[in-house]
Amino acid sequence: MFIDTHCHIFKEYYEDINEILNNAKNNGITKFINNGCDKSSNKEVLTLIDKYENMYGAIGIHPESVDTYKEEDLNFITSHLSHPKIIAIGEIGLDYHYTKENKAEQIKLFEKNLKIATSFNLPVIIHSRDATEDTINILKKYPVTGVIHSFSGSLETAQIYIKMGFSLGINGVITFKNSKLKEVIKKIPLTNLVLETDSPYLTPEPYRGTKNEPARILDIAKYIANLKEISLEDLSKITNENVKRIFDI
Repeated sequence: MFIDTHCHIFKEYYEDINEILNNAKNNGITKFINNGCDKSSNKEVLTLIDKYENMYGAIGIHPESVDTYKEEDLNFITSHLSHPKIIAIGEIGLDYHYTKENKAEQIKLFEKNLKIATSFNLPVIIHSRDATEDTINILKKYPVTGVIHSFSGSLETAQIYIKMGFSLGINGVITFKNSKLKEVIKKIPLTNLVLETDSPYLTPEPYRGTKNEPARILDIAKYIANLKEISLEDLSKITNENVKRIFDI
């Protein structure tokens, strides 16, 4: 039994959400954390966690929405944090991959999200792409912990995040042929890892090129279990305990 700690299960991506969740169940994935990114997806997260018993939610404003979000979108988040199945602020962070021109605005938005997490004592789910130094420096300013989503950095970076109290979200990237992540993860204790798909993105090998879904957690788990030379059962037990330590799930 596994938990997908990071997915985007929305009507925009999937015609039949029931089918997607049933596929996951048939592959031993029993719980999901659905991550919002903006006003629209945050609203859909709230609708879906009420509909599906085994789905939990994270709501936040993603750095890609920095030029379009409004303060009322942050107010919407704070007004719904009393929902018992909203268990984190996410997906939030920094992304300098396509442009650094709005760097100052991204940092400002990131800090606003972190202030909300601090005020409500909630864990955070962090997106950091080509922005490691700024991400680390900003996180050090706030008493938060959570998950570094889609971690693909160096061993040194991994150790910094772990020392700060964060766990690393590992997804299909680890299966990619050109990924150096596998060498890093060999040296990271399993107690610092959680599994995720980032569905519909980052489909693991050998399914790259198709739309990802939570059922693929099993493929990721098999890969990591082989890499770490442990059984799937032990991997399930350890990673599920990690999730429950981080999130109220």
